[in-house]
Amino acid sequence: YMTLGVVSSPIEGFTHLKLGKTRDNKDYFVVYFSGPIRRAGGTAAAFSLLISDYLREILGDAKYDPTELEVKRAAIEVYDYHERVTNLQYLPSHQEIELLMSNVPVQVAGEPTVEREVSNYKDLERIDTNFLRGGFCLVVAEALAQKAAKLVKIITSLEKKGFEFPDWDFLSAFVKFQKETKKDD
Repeated sequence: YMTLGVVSSPIEGFTHLKLGKTRDNKDYFVVYFSGPIRRAGGTAAAFSLLISDYLREILGDAKYDPTELEVKRAAIEVYDYHERVTNLQYLPSHQEIELLMSNVPVQVAGEPTVEREVSNYKDLERIDTNFLRGGFCLVVAEALAQKAAKLVKIITSLEKKGFEFPDWDFLSAFVKFQKETKKDD
């Protein structure tokens, strides 16, 4: 992570990584983002998840195994953020969010950015806070969901160069689902 000599903590974007525990007590990556993230940084934010997962795979850590409640919390938190804090540039459907959060091999997380609690799915063991996390919401909505097609192209290009991303195959199906859903609207 290049800081250009800056010694203060980053206030937006990727801030740090922690290890969490799967339900069968194996280590997995928890990738933290702080908000507000510049809306123009969606591709970079999504790519940082890809890099994190690539490192996870090399280091032999487990995939994140979200519970049904953690997946539902992601969807409600994005909607709460959109309705109570600021309008997102891209608001994915509940189905889109749940499909993404059920499959991303690292846990997307973030620090609380406002003093408003999520409206439902509180006190979950593997989510640090009940407060809305702006970085988390922006990464889910405006990085992963909005930039999914672009991320698929990046993955395809990297795979042609010998990199492997076995746990990201779901993303092509997600993009297809998005296109079909938009066509039906």
